[in-house]
Amino acid sequence: MLVLGLTAYVGAQGGDARADYERANTVASRTGGKVYHQADAPNWIGTEAKFWYRTSVKGGNEFVLVDAAAATKAPAFDHAKLAAGINTVTQGTATAITLPFSTFTYTDNGAAIEFSVGGAGRAGAAVAAGAQVTRLRCSLVDYKCQTVASQNGGVQGAGRAGRGGGAPGPNQDAPQFKPSPDGKSEAFIQNFNVFVRPAGKAAEATALSWDGSEGNAYTFNSIQWAPDSKKIAAFRRVPGYNRQVTYVASSPTDQLQPKTSSRFYRKPGDTVDIDTPVVFDVAAKSQFVVNNALFPNPYANQRLEWRKDSRAFTFEYNQRGHQVYRVIEVDAATGKARAVIEETSKTFIDYSRTNATLNGSGRTWRFDVNDGKEVLWLSERDGWSHIYLYDGVTGQLKNQVTKGNWAVHHVEKVDEAKRQIYFIANGMDSGPEAGDSRAVRQDPYFLNWFRINFDGTGLTRFTSAGAMHNVTWSPDQQYYVDTYSRVDMPPVSELRRTSDQKLVLELEKADITDLTATGWQMPEVFTSKGRDGTTDIWGVIIRPTNFDPSKTYPVIENIYAGPQGSFVPKTFSAQTGMLTLAELGFIVVQVDGMGTANRSRAFHDMAAKNLGDAGFPDRILWHKAIAAKYPWYDITRVGIYGTSAGGQNSTGAVLFHPEFYKVAVSNSGCHDNRMDKIWWNEQWMGWPIGPEYAASSNVDNAAKLQGHLMLVVPELDTNVDPSSTMQVVNALVRASKEFELVVIPGADHGAGSPITARKRNDFFVRYLRGIEPPNWNVVPLPTPGGLLSTDDGSWSALDAEAMPWVASETFMCPQCGS
Repeated sequence: MLVLGLTAYVGAQGGDARADYERANTVASRTGGKVYHQADAPNWIGTEAKFWYRTSVKGGNEFVLVDAAAATKAPAFDHAKLAAGINTVTQGTATAITLPFSTFTYTDNGAAIEFSVGGAGRAGAAVAAGAQVTRLRCSLVDYKCQTVASQNGGVQGAGRAGRGGGAPGPNQDAPQFKPSPDGKSEAFIQNFNVFVRPAGKAAEATALSWDGSEGNAYTFNSIQWAPDSKKIAAFRRVPGYNRQVTYVASSPTDQLQPKTSSRFYRKPGDTVDIDTPVVFDVAAKSQFVVNNALFPNPYANQRLEWRKDSRAFTFEYNQRGHQVYRVIEVDAATGKARAVIEETSKTFIDYSRTNATLNGSGRTWRFDVNDGKEVLWLSERDGWSHIYLYDGVTGQLKNQVTKGNWAVHHVEKVDEAKRQIYFIANGMDSGPEAGDSRAVRQDPYFLNWFRINFDGTGLTRFTSAGAMHNVTWSPDQQYYVDTYSRVDMPPVSELRRTSDQKLVLELEKADITDLTATGWQMPEVFTSKGRDGTTDIWGVIIRPTNFDPSKTYPVIENIYAGPQGSFVPKTFSAQTGMLTLAELGFIVVQVDGMGTANRSRAFHDMAAKNLGDAGFPDRILWHKAIAAKYPWYDITRVGIYGTSAGGQNSTGAVLFHPEFYKVAVSNSGCHDNRMDKIWWNEQWMGWPIGPEYAASSNVDNAAKLQGHLMLVVPELDTNVDPSSTMQVVNALVRASKEFELVVIPGADHGAGSPITARKRNDFFVRYLRGIEPPNWNVVPLPTPGGLLSTDDGSWSALDAEAMPWVASETFMCPQCGS
């Protein structure tokens, strides 16, 4: 037991340290399952104005059925009878509030439900590879259940592919055919060229091109038939540099001797694939190679799409360096190209597509209206992310649809018939909310839902509470469920009517009485001014459950400053990751400085060719503002930790700002942007490679180390080349610097292992509190699965909740194999 094992340790270090470790190791067990009436996402039933959802109750969960038209809610079924019916078939021990599933489907016109059980052993958990998953159908009349199908958990539970790359592609040796829309023909690649044949008739294949070759081949995935089946568009590709990162698995599980492997991994400055669009007339067996005057230097040509009337196709040109972006239309009859839209920037264009998240949404979105006669386009040209309406025929701007010192974050739907846009935005509110007794401004990162007409009139707001919102619409968009919360406000779920936004039914209001009874405290939201003296910088403060304002506490910052998003939590949770670290006698904080996304363009531009900045001037001012308010906030003892880009940032903190940051733990860091994946780094640092890369490099600046640094590197990191960390190690050794290196054999990005989080925690205890941690070789280890050991093996437990954005570094990577 940890308690008994720490007894000897306590004799040397005192009772406070023992109690801290005991609290830290029990955070999850003390706080888990103590938020009641917190609703999961609604599940609308077919086209009906009905939906069901699961809500938490003490000891488990219940399922609720809602009739939006009747404004009623009731249990989705008799939970006790259903549990008994399930147990009869499975020989299990389900109860009314511990049913062995988290989702189900209504069948037989609502008289029965189907769901899967088994494999994971608990509702909502991932299915283990190879585990059997049983599909049950249960009557809601007599509650008799029967098995209807079995599925191999190895398929359902395969889990995520490595963060540095996706699942394997199709078997290139197998024939691939792309059928025409009328089903009469199919296109394929043969000898690097485009061929067509009547469907299923191999002997009648006809070549449409003869200019393809091994170094300039047509690509199957790019083949797009025109809707009238008369023409084909495709890209012919000159391949870029095939860079391979080599790995050594020192301790493979299936043999004694090490193994080597390699992985395609393109880096900044590498030659990229050059795709040239070509259009074919199938009947005439003719082709037009599109002149590249409008796309002379592509990082990527992509999103090749035909107009519905087959008159033309479009693609998007993303120029190398990401300062020019064009929507190009090609006339199918002549092959002539024209720019429908051109976007330019002196810094960078965030070309990734928008989505509804804060931690990885880009700033590019497009919608073609009436088959391209008009185009809706998202741009930051006026300093904020807004929607513009273009004449798709002339390429002229018709009007700016949205405007103001706030940002359109994502567009959910365009109603062409009504000429309306449903969108998500943030930053529109600058004053206290009505009914909110606290005199605070609304957090500019909170997402709210709106509708507006194409001409910029009729702005309608669907969410109003001063909180982070998530909206789910009914299939006919007549109703919506609005679930909202803050880090300091438990979730509320409401059913509202679209036509007047009126409340139809309060679904759930979370109860945290039992959570607060454990000593858990709400995080504190804190704002201060940034380096310019005017911009608000937002962050959160996590206190230990035994917080005593008469004492002073060292501070640890959880950092991730990747420019692809913002990362301070905005919704309610127990924050068990950061709280676990706080329980060891620290104040743990997280803050978004300039250079991160989801604010103004000027705020974001701080990252341009300047990733080494990482918002530190703003972060340090934010820390100092807290210290000025709270005497217990000790900024003479500040530590910092992070993973991936956060690994680069945390090491950068002690290299570039040693006067403030004294201790850093850096996991899986991309310490030199020339060593990391091409898309993520050229997006922010630019191309061609300039002196800015070296200026931001932890390798080139390693000799500046003054504080205490722990570097953690997973041996088989598929997201960040492990050599990125090892080159920092080399530079530190050559500079005769002291540091600690932790290598985790066999681990991927995040270095998940039984010791990763524990070593980080102990490093901070040793150097920020001046206490020698337990000798874990003598003291029994914490209970397996506790937050001091490891989580699911993907990355260390303190990051599992607090750092979900790490995976967002690898999306949208057409040029890096990721």
